[in-house]
Amino acid sequence: MHNPELDRIDRRLLAALQENGRASNLELAEAIRLSPAQTLRRHRRLEEAGIIKRYEARLDSASLGFGVVAFIHVTMERGHIRDLSNFKGLVAELAQIQECFSVTGDIDYVLKVVARDLKSLSDFLLDTLMRIPGVSGVKSSVCLDEIKCTSAMPLDA
Repeated sequence: MHNPELDRIDRRLLAALQENGRASNLELAEAIRLSPAQTLRRHRRLEEAGIIKRYEARLDSASLGFGVVAFIHVTMERGHIRDLSNFKGLVAELAQIQECFSVTGDIDYVLKVVARDLKSLSDFLLDTLMRIPGVSGVKSSVCLDEIKCTSAMPLDA
């Protein structure tokens, strides 16, 4: 479905939802200064257009015992096209991998991975990631401090 043109009210609605995805329709209507019926109609249109992909709870990884965040650069064997669907399928199934991006440059993929500790990260790299067919190398960077973490889109940019 093609995305509709967003006006300033749509942008205010999206901003309010990014701030509080659990806001009621009445709270959203008050925040964007529109009637509840018009707010609901716009909200549904944004969902149907795929602009709003889903709603989720953001959990605190450290509180759940995941003390390590790492960014993993994955290099695939040349001619890895034959293993691409297998790699993507395994990445989708591995809960430790929070994000995966196909990138340009000397590496093929960048993964964001969480682990309970450095030993768990090492085990994941050696026993799981390096054993995926087509993977020829990995380089990891362990996060020392999280400065900014958001999924909010810049609506005014």
